[in-house]
Amino acid sequence: MKFCKKYQEYMRGQEKKLPGVGFKKLKKILKNCRREFQSKNDVHGVLHNQTCPHHCPVCDGTFFPSLLKEMSDIVGCFNERAQKLLELHLASGFRKYFIWFKGKLRGSHVALIQEGKDLVNYALINAVAIRKILKKYDKVHFSKQGQAFKSQAQSMHIEILQSPWLCELMAFHINLRETKVKSGMTPASFEGCYLTFNDGKPFLSCELFDSVKLDIDLTCSICLDTVFDPVSLTCGHIFCYMCACSAASVSIVNGLKAAEPKEKCPLCREAGVYEGFVHLDELSILLRRSCSEYWEQRLQMERAERVQQAKEHWESQCRAFVGV
Repeated sequence: MKFCKKYQEYMRGQEKKLPGVGFKKLKKILKNCRREFQSKNDVHGVLHNQTCPHHCPVCDGTFFPSLLKEMSDIVGCFNERAQKLLELHLASGFRKYFIWFKGKLRGSHVALIQEGKDLVNYALINAVAIRKILKKYDKVHFSKQGQAFKSQAQSMHIEILQSPWLCELMAFHINLRETKVKSGMTPASFEGCYLTFNDGKPFLSCELFDSVKLDIDLTCSICLDTVFDPVSLTCGHIFCYMCACSAASVSIVNGLKAAEPKEKCPLCREAGVYEGFVHLDELSILLRRSCSEYWEQRLQMERAERVQQAKEHWESQCRAFVGV
């Protein structure tokens, strides 16, 4: 079965109507583009053994704006639903019952797990759909505009594989699976996600549709160690919380919210990425379980550093107050 048909069947099979890629519409735009170019060639008596030019007004005026809106709608829907689901799963005590009462998410624990599986599948199949339609664009135009558009989408934070909530959902399923195995229950979580170690370095991996594999590197590029108390910046890069604070030139006491808008990501050098950071709680639980000895060592080190920074902060506050 062709992917286009498989994708349409998948989207039709969803209980709720969700945003998706207009595969047929976008392919029709590309087809019309080819016809337009061939008709112009016929008028000028030129052989039409090629497709339309590098910058095509027929495609670029409709294809990219349509795809941009669809990608934005997809990642917005996914982030909102994943955030609500994980908020409920990680809540405890009175707050958990309060969330249930408000009806942010309804159903049993099994329904919660099923929704998590559905969200991962939704993210992955849409990521493949976007990749395929951009590949089709480049094939029709003999260009690399599709790949350039993908880079642009990443800089706009509407690339779904870049979402921190996908990383959190993957960790969520691994945590559930490991909990059920230890308790002797049959795992019912998403089986395609797993934590792997390559030369001692951890990766969060997931098998995508169409034999594509997603690997998320869990090594902090600042301290060059496994991420501890991990956070994801709005550009999608993951760091230790303390390392991110250091890169943003803020103390742990003030936190990343206090970072100046001019401060840049240490990897991609994009500015203004600290304010909307996401604390990766599920990933933190997973790494604490999987690297318990390392986690305990880092915990002791960071505890001492946090105490020192807090002490320096309040000393400076006191000096400022008395005018010293």
